[in-house]
Amino acid sequence: MFEVIGEHHHEGEGEVDESHYGLKPMNCPGHCVMFSKHDRSFRDLPVRFADFSPLHRNESSGALSGLTRVRKFHQDDGHIFCEPSQIKSEIESCLALIETSYCVFGLNEYRLSLSTRPEGYVGTLDVWNKAEENLKMALDNSGKEWHINEGDGAFYGPKIDILVKDNNGKEHQTATIQLDFQLPKNFDLKYTGSEKTVENTPVLIHRAVFGSLERFMAILLDHYQGNWPFWLNPKQAVIIPVAERHHDYASKIYSKLSGKNDFITSNEASGSKSFPVSVQPGKLHSRYFNVDILASDETVGARTRRAISEGYSYIIMVGDREVENANLSVRSKTNRKTEALEIKDVITKFSNLEDNYE
Repeated sequence: MFEVIGEHHHEGEGEVDESHYGLKPMNCPGHCVMFSKHDRSFRDLPVRFADFSPLHRNESSGALSGLTRVRKFHQDDGHIFCEPSQIKSEIESCLALIETSYCVFGLNEYRLSLSTRPEGYVGTLDVWNKAEENLKMALDNSGKEWHINEGDGAFYGPKIDILVKDNNGKEHQTATIQLDFQLPKNFDLKYTGSEKTVENTPVLIHRAVFGSLERFMAILLDHYQGNWPFWLNPKQAVIIPVAERHHDYASKIYSKLSGKNDFITSNEASGSKSFPVSVQPGKLHSRYFNVDILASDETVGARTRRAISEGYSYIIMVGDREVENANLSVRSKTNRKTEALEIKDVITKFSNLEDNYE
């Protein structure tokens, strides 16, 4: 399969050691094979495939850098097989998905670039001109600023790249939308056009909204600097029982918020107490959150300061008053003012934060 796209010629380049492996570097050849397994009509197009399986690139050791450049990574890889007349609408849909996704993650200040026809391109000049014009119109309709990288496209088609800056001002490529006129020809992909006697070759669009998920996670880590929004935070809330007599009530609250077992186990290494992570069966519509409990011999003030330094979004206090009134004292990490809330109100509050990506 990889001989069809010419990748086997690169075998041995950048070899790190004497071991030989057969690791998948890309998903597109497999998706081309999947497309070819059925007779296709113009009525079936566009055909879209997606794949999150691990990919591998034999990067030199000097090029490796944290999560931003690794040898094994995952990517939200998608391939769209379409007619030439569908290119513009498909590109617009991809750009709209990128805009929505990046806004949700708080990465609004990304940059768009269009890489155009290079020397040594394959295909006809007319096809390239039409493709570039479609990409330009889609970029204009996106409402975002963009610029052209003249002659920087791949030999098989023009592409759109999305670039995001980290806190040091360095740009990282994340999303990409790449037109490909060559790969469908290499795999002899065909679909029946509106004139049933004519077989046409589809256009292939490679698209990834986040690109390398490892790189995207690195960008998010850098962007938020530990100050995660509630919906993304692995430490959404922590329960602090004031004294040991409040542990039973705290464990019941923990169970309702996290869906985990409602008893406390000792952590001898740290002197603190935490819950096991086994999850009890729950209703499909139940909402559960990333909640911990901080029940050590430290003072309430010391535990509160630790919860803030560890990045918990909300701190839930449980003492005599809360047990007596069957409620909770809830405060955010940025506001010392507490609210007295019933458990159902806390669930509603947390659910709304997640639903609104806050």
